[in-house]
Amino acid sequence: MPIKPADIQAAAARWRLPIATPIAEKLAVYGDMLLRWNSRLALTSIRDEAALIERHLMEGLFAAVHLPAQVASALDFGSGTGIPGIPIALYRTDVRVTLAESQRKKAAFLQEASRLLGLRCVVHAERAETLPAESFGAVCMRAVDKTDEMLPEAIRLLEPHGVLCLMFGRHSPELGPEWEWSRFELPGSHGRVLHIGRRS
Repeated sequence: MPIKPADIQAAAARWRLPIATPIAEKLAVYGDMLLRWNSRLALTSIRDEAALIERHLMEGLFAAVHLPAQVASALDFGSGTGIPGIPIALYRTDVRVTLAESQRKKAAFLQEASRLLGLRCVVHAERAETLPAESFGAVCMRAVDKTDEMLPEAIRLLEPHGVLCLMFGRHSPELGPEWEWSRFELPGSHGRVLHIGRRS
């Protein structure tokens, strides 16, 4: 069954996330597109509509809602299916979003999703490490392979007063005393947390 905007709005209410109807409509379109492409390309192991809403769309919306207001540009590092980059682009139209994804099929999906949704996202179809240093006000990472090894690259890509937005377990990464962290637990996630870090 297709994902309906009402499904998105109901989930957002459970997560206590504010969402306007036009955003719910576009998230529903995006979710349906992800399910269609997933049947051919295996973009994600999640194939159930309800689980996709919770584990992908709501997690992406959660990151968008909690992204600091001063952020003007954001990188979704190892974007994969576009979470959280695409929800950020939908929710925060003031933010210039770059989706970095080196796998060709996933990058093609991101290009088509951006076109279909009318987003201004830039799809960087190479590894994020090839981007220039200090290019982004925020770097977001979720389900990135070898996260600990990639964190120095994420930091390199941050502007001097930029923020790291990391979605994983309860403990903030150990990057030294110069980093200050805010923690936002994801509703119903059993231990998954959005960590937002700033240099002190």
